[in-house]
Amino acid sequence: MGASLADIAAHAGVSEATVSRVLNERPGVAPDKRRAVLTALHLLGYERPSRLSRRTGRPVGMILPELANPFYPALAQALGANFARRRFTPLLGAQEDGAFHEDEQIEMLIESGAAGIIFVRGRHADTSVPVTRYQELRARGLMLGFVNGYREGVDAPFFSVDEVAGISLAMRHLIALGHRRIALANGPASLVSSQRMFEGYRTALAAGVPDAEPLVVNTFLTDDGGISAARTLLASGCTAIVCASDLVAVGVLAEARRQGLEVPRDLSVIGFDDSPLARHSWPPLTTVQQPLVALSVGAADAFVGEMNNIPASRSEYLFQPELVVRASTGAAPEG
Repeated sequence: MGASLADIAAHAGVSEATVSRVLNERPGVAPDKRRAVLTALHLLGYERPSRLSRRTGRPVGMILPELANPFYPALAQALGANFARRRFTPLLGAQEDGAFHEDEQIEMLIESGAAGIIFVRGRHADTSVPVTRYQELRARGLMLGFVNGYREGVDAPFFSVDEVAGISLAMRHLIALGHRRIALANGPASLVSSQRMFEGYRTALAAGVPDAEPLVVNTFLTDDGGISAARTLLASGCTAIVCASDLVAVGVLAEARRQGLEVPRDLSVIGFDDSPLARHSWPPLTTVQQPLVALSVGAADAFVGEMNNIPASRSEYLFQPELVVRASTGAAPEG
């Protein structure tokens, strides 16, 4: 197979002994750990042993925007578990730099026998990209589903976190703490999520601090993007930064430390996603939690329903986020 037990165990978060038991079909492995091992095989790009493949259900494709942001592997694992319970086998692809283009991923999944494909913040989420490719896939009879990045004109169900509401929660929290110069480290301007986050930011700022000037930087959704955004925003004298992802927030925290600022005494920072990064950053990150479990259950239910000729609504399913308050936010500094 090419992968060592240690490689698979590290990606799955289990012991090498557990990996061995799964690969050799031995009893005594909890269902969630077995699914984690099988998902790790996909993430690493290795085929399952043929004896395991024979026992699995009909394949369904999942295409992620990246693997560097730990939120997406976590969402893939949740989706995969829900598909597995419905007798579908998840096949994973990701849009990493230097990897296959989304169109190539689609064709490989179709050639692998995928009954349909779930796109998680794929190319569809970029408003500069036409939706023609997805319309053509539907015309070919392929079932589609989308998580985040709603676009009109696609015959498929969409499942999204309410980014407007999420940023509004973050803004209200900061305003209640006395902050008046609040900045937004947003994603690329062409993304649906970025446009919605800006809407939530602008509306909440106008309602809570009517005389405040919007402070917004569009950046890449990476820690390096957060560092770059922080350099610009901190020069503006802001006392708080709301970030479009936890990964961006980690970059903001790093730049704040480099400039000798203490979080949250000198600067409050809020992320978005509630990935493992948020819990293990320093200080632990206040963040907007995407409803990962609800999203994965809703998407899997609707997708399987479509397979069984039970059409899902073509309007967008919006899921409400929650604000998780940790140690990265505090009262605005005096003066």
